[in-house]
Parts: sequence; C-alpha cells; structure tokens
Amino acid sequence: MLPQPSLLGWLPVWQRNFLVWRKLALPSILGNLADPLIYMLGLGYGLGAMLPTIEGQPYIAFLAGGTVCASTMNAATFEALYSAFSRMHVQKTWEAILNTPLGLGDVVAGELFWAATKSLLSGAAILVVITAMGLTNGPLMLWALPAIVLTGLAFAALG
Repeated sequence: MLPQPSLLGWLPVWQRNFLVWRKLALPSILGNLADPLIYMLGLGYGLGAMLPTIEGQPYIAFLAGGTVCASTMNAATFEALYSAFSRMHVQKTWEAILNTPLGLGDVVAGELFWAATKSLLSGAAILVVITAMGLTNGPLMLWALPAIVLTGLAFAALG
C-alpha cells in the first residue's frame, strides 16, 4: 500500500536532519563562515586597499553583499547535492525513511527545506559578521533575509 500524501509529511525528515546537524552545529557554522571570511579579508581589505572608492563606497562594502549571496547559494547547493546524496546512497537513510508511512515526495521535500534552512543559517551568519564589520546599512539589512530564504529554496531545488 502506498503512503498517503500529507501536507506536512516533509517535517519529520527536516526534523531528523536538524537533530543530526545540531550535534555538529558549531563546526558547521564556522565552516560556512571560513571561506567567505577569507574572501572578505583577502579581497576586501587586500585588493580593496588598491582600488578607489566608488561614490564613497569601498570595495569591501560591494564585496559584502556578494559574499552573502555566494554563501547562501553554496550552502543550499552543497546540502542538496552532496549531503542529500550521502544520506540517500551511502548512509541509506532514505531507505529507512521509506519504510515508514512517509513517501518519496515527503523525503525530497524535507531535504529541499532542510537545504534551504542551512542556506538561511549560512547567509544569516555572514550578515552578522558583515554587520559587526560595519558594512551594512543598519536595520535595512534585514530585508536581505527574505532574499536569502528565496535564494536558498531556489538553489536547493536546483540541487
């Protein structure tokens, strides 16, 4: 008998991924911060010191927004491609989940929303860092959060 579709059937898959990730949350967030910070420091302060300001904006301020976008896209794509594949093929987690009342659509949707959540965490962490560096326009940077969510969903779906 096939499992009945459910509107929130993806939630247990998302919750399972969250509970596993929670044990490694700090290294995961630090790992998501390391690469963008290297770019920000190396290109922003290194190369940026040699470039002129454009309309009063230093190069690092321009680079900060791109770093948020790149971090969001990378986190969603990596989670949807490599981590989901590992859970499906190597760990056989999907086989175990499919032996429950959940269907394949629930598993795929749970993986998609989990990848979007990871990208939101990554993008928000970078926003916190660039805010601490004084590279944002105060509370206006909160408008980036909906864009981060939509970007995460789009790149998770592409993965």
